[in-house]
Order: sequence, then C-alpha cells, then structure tokens
Amino acid sequence: MDAAKPNKVGEGDEKGPASRHFIQHIIDADRESGLHDGRVHTRFPPEPNGFLHIGHAKAIAVNFGLAEEYKGVVNLRFDDTNPVKEETKYVNAIRRDIEWLGFEWNGGEHYTSDHFETLFEYAVKLIEQDKAYVDEQKAEDIASQKGTPTTAGSSSPFRDRPVSDNLRLFREMREGLHGEGSMVLRAKIDMAHSNMHMRDPLMYRIKFAHHHRTGDAWCIYPMYDFAHGQSDSIEGITHSLCSLEFENHRPLYDWYIQQLGIFPSKQREFARLNLNFTIMSKRKLLRLVEEGVVDGWDDPRMPTISGLRRRGYSAESIREFCDRVGVAKRNNVIDVSLLEFALRNHLNASAMRAMAVLRPVKVVVTNYPDGQLEWLPTENNPEDSSSGTRQLPFGREIFIESDDFKVEGVNKKWFRLAPGRSVRLKSAYIITYVDHMEDTDGNVTEIHVEYHPNSKSGSDTSGIKAKGTLHWVECQHAVDAEVRLYDRLFLDENPDGHKDKDFMDFVNPKSLEVLKNCKLEPSLTEAKVGQPWQFTRLGYFTLDSKLTQNDELVFNRAVTLKDGWKG
Repeated sequence: MDAAKPNKVGEGDEKGPASRHFIQHIIDADRESGLHDGRVHTRFPPEPNGFLHIGHAKAIAVNFGLAEEYKGVVNLRFDDTNPVKEETKYVNAIRRDIEWLGFEWNGGEHYTSDHFETLFEYAVKLIEQDKAYVDEQKAEDIASQKGTPTTAGSSSPFRDRPVSDNLRLFREMREGLHGEGSMVLRAKIDMAHSNMHMRDPLMYRIKFAHHHRTGDAWCIYPMYDFAHGQSDSIEGITHSLCSLEFENHRPLYDWYIQQLGIFPSKQREFARLNLNFTIMSKRKLLRLVEEGVVDGWDDPRMPTISGLRRRGYSAESIREFCDRVGVAKRNNVIDVSLLEFALRNHLNASAMRAMAVLRPVKVVVTNYPDGQLEWLPTENNPEDSSSGTRQLPFGREIFIESDDFKVEGVNKKWFRLAPGRSVRLKSAYIITYVDHMEDTDGNVTEIHVEYHPNSKSGSDTSGIKAKGTLHWVECQHAVDAEVRLYDRLFLDENPDGHKDKDFMDFVNPKSLEVLKNCKLEPSLTEAKVGQPWQFTRLGYFTLDSKLTQNDELVFNRAVTLKDGWKG
C-alpha cells in the first residue's frame, strides 16, 4: 500500500516544497496562450444521492481553491439525472457542508435539470446528423455486444434505422409512450473503438420516477456522460476537473462537444482521495445507514463531512489536510492518521482547555478542612497567551481517573498515584497516598490522600519532587455528562478490497464506547455546539449537536492527544 507521508501544500507529483501541481501548470499555460481570454471557471458537480464525504472535500478544495487563486468563478451544479436516488435533503446537506468548509459558489447554484430542455435539443441534433439512434434491445443484449478491450463489439440491429424513425421514437420516449427498459438512445460512434466508452454509449433512458425538482415533467433522463460535458459547455466552464476514473471518458466528453459545435469545455483528471480504514462509496455508506451500523449520515464514525463536523473536526483542519495531500496524477492511499494530525495541529493552538474525569473514583483529602473551598487559577490555553485564565474549585473531595491509581504492578515507569507515591494535581497541590477502600470484588471505591499546603502550583516551596501530574474535578461542583469515545469504523486497512469478503465483515464492533456519569469541571456548562475543547490528558472534545439536550451534556471525542491506535 502506498500510504502518503505528510507533505507540503501543493506538492502533488512534483518535487520540492514550493512546487506547483500539474493542474496549475495547465491553467498557467492556458492563460498564457489566451485561451478563453485567460478566464478560469470551474464547477463542483455532486450528485444529490447522499452526503458529501472527505473525498469530496478534496474535490471541493481543488475546484474552489483554483477559482479563488486565479480570481475566477466556480459553480455549484447538482448532477440530478437519476430521480430514483436523489432527494432535496441531500441538496440541503451538500450546501451546508460546502458553506461550513468556508467556500462560496460565486458562479451561482445550478442543476443539470436546469439544462434538460437544451440537452434534449442537443440529442435531437445528433439524431438529425445520424449520430444517434434509438435501440430497442434489452440491456443485457446491448452489454453483450460491447465486446472486450481486445475484441471489437458488434452493431445493434437498430443501428441503421432511418433518422426519421429515430426522431419519432425519441419524441415518443419523451411523451411517455414506451415503457421503462423498452428502448434507449445511443450515440453512433464506433463499435470497434479501442476505448470501450466510445462503443455507441447510452445517452438517454426511460424512468417513470418523480424528480425532486422537475416533478413528473420528464420521463427520460440523460446519462452522466452525455449530460456532463454539455452542462459544462452551457455554463461556460473552462476547466472541468474530475477524478482519475473519468480519464477514459474524456474522448467521449470531447466527441459530444465537437459534434455539437458548442463551447469547448476541457476535462482534466486528478487522483481522487483514498483513505485507509475508510469506505468512500456513497452507495456503501448508505448501506451502513440503512442497516443500522451507524445512526445516520452524520454519525461521528462516518467519513462524511457532516459526521466529521459532529465528531469535532474543524473546517480549518480538513482544508489543511486537503492541502497536505496535494493534487496528484496517480492514485494512492493516504493514511487516515494524516487527517488526525491536521486536526490536532489546529486544535492544539485553538481549543480551550478543561478538566474532565471519564471513569471517576473519589479521592478524599483527609487533611484538607471539611467544608472549605478555594478557587485556583489555571490557563485556558498555554499555546495562546491571550486566552487568559479561569478559576477551578478545589475542596476536600475530588474525582480522579480510576486508571490513574494502581495498587499492584507498580514499577519505576508508573508516575501516577499508588501506595507510597506522591503526584501533583494540575494547577493545585501535591498529594500523597494514605489509604484506599475496595468493594467485595476488589474494585477501588475510594482513595484517601494528604495534601501538602505549601505545594500549591505557582508558589510551591515543599521541595517534594512529584514525577506525575493528574487531572481532577472537585466533587461538589462537578457536572455530570455522557462522553462518547470513537475508534475507527473498520478494522481492515482496505475493507472494500477483498473479493471473497464483504466490507461489512470488517466493521469494528468497538468503534463506539459510551461512558455515563463522567465528571466535568463547572466551566463546561458554558460549552457551545461546534466549540472545541481539550480535555486535559484525554484528547479533543466537542458537544454532540444531536444528542445534547438542555442540561444533559453529551461530548464526543474528536481525536486523542496522540496517535495511539493499534492496527
């Protein structure tokens, strides 16, 4: 597997941190030659049949980023040519995700369905030129006549029917006079062409389905390869940027434009984003939703932009990740840890700090005055001096993480609390073990310690060298919350790459751990959805936008402080 290492912005296939990627070179050359008067007009054409995922984020960054770089224009065009799978809710989700990422479609919002009448007229023109025909064969017969990459295909028995008959039948298809699957419109190109896409490809099929925008006005719908280039041309797109799997479609893209004599949009291809441990097929992501493996397209374990946002990813980190991946000419697989690195890099500088105890055990400071409470200052973000400080309550009873205390198996590498050990409580005092209590199963239920009054952080004169520092929360002011910890959704690096197994066989049964009755410092009652927090020693967290209800706080962990995942 060709896993990518962190690289510089725009490296792509070129060498050197300051290099420009190949699409920039293409655009530079086009502008120097005066092509389209130096104009740069791109488009992002999602199909509204699902939510956008991290792979789309790269395509968005490329199309919107290049338009911005060259002071050009970018269109948002919904490729809505399949009414069976497309819904308005997906249109709304796509808009929301692009806006959240920080991009604006300054060329306007468009739909392929806006062009249905023009596309129909283009198809009629090709029929009139005897370059398209209606084929009444079954789909399997058409497929069997395609041939192979090394052997020529065979012609349809309807290939040479008169132009007048083709025109009549095509108009009858539009009028709904023929059933689904009874006939299609095909381009008449070359059944012996070395490129299989040029062997009389389908242009239109019949579908009696309600369209989310045009309703029941149409019952014939253009195929992607016919609608794509012509929609680009209608909108004046100068640089139609596609993922690499469409490279073999480019001759057909060019053929349609040449035969119709319309604005010569140009298609260029770059490598799509592939992440390990991740599924990038919308069809398969939908299956995860429909089979209840996740709780929706925005489940924080999903690679969708909505899921990443709900989990706690920032728009800045996703854009940084796309920049680091760069624009390449060849496909490769990017390590998902690079995405996590980008998030840590951004949140370390921007996230407010807070203390939370996820698996609490009570600690009683036996020599601290009962009923006394003091407020201790602590930094909001040591990476940002302007973020100021906040006050933490400290009293006789506190919570610490249960796994920060150990009775047996303590060695020199154990820097947390244990019999005979002292530790510092962050922004507070040094404490020393005194005793502990256990239940009948041997579980520690309470720990007793003593504190050293002259060891307060910032004014320590105790002389005690405590090797470890623990986070903690004072009991009386602690806020209860639910915290959700996420792991990778799949256990295999390439869950979709096994011929003998289904990708669902590799779903991680421990991808979600829900912790109840976690204890949080009181400042977290002011947390807002979308606001990132670093829980000391635990990772980066944010409120769950779906599950948080009034005073019932639910936090998601976006990412740990370090990459501790074991494959």
